[in-house]
Amino acid sequence: MSSFTTVLTVIVMGLVALVLIRGLFNMVKGQDANRSNKLMQLRVLLQAVAIGLIMLTLWLSGGGR
Repeated sequence: MSSFTTVLTVIVMGLVALVLIRGLFNMVKGQDANRSNKLMQLRVLLQAVAIGLIMLTLWLSGGGR
């Protein structure tokens, strides 16, 4: 189970990076500020999910004990 959560965590962390890069490019190009805001909100949500998955993975694997 912990290997599944590890893989899922890596996928979510990759999504965080993609959303961050997309939001930054959107801001640099000076496009719709509302879209940039929504992308950054999505990034924060994905980061929260990633942190939760990291904590779950550590809990399932025994936390390094």
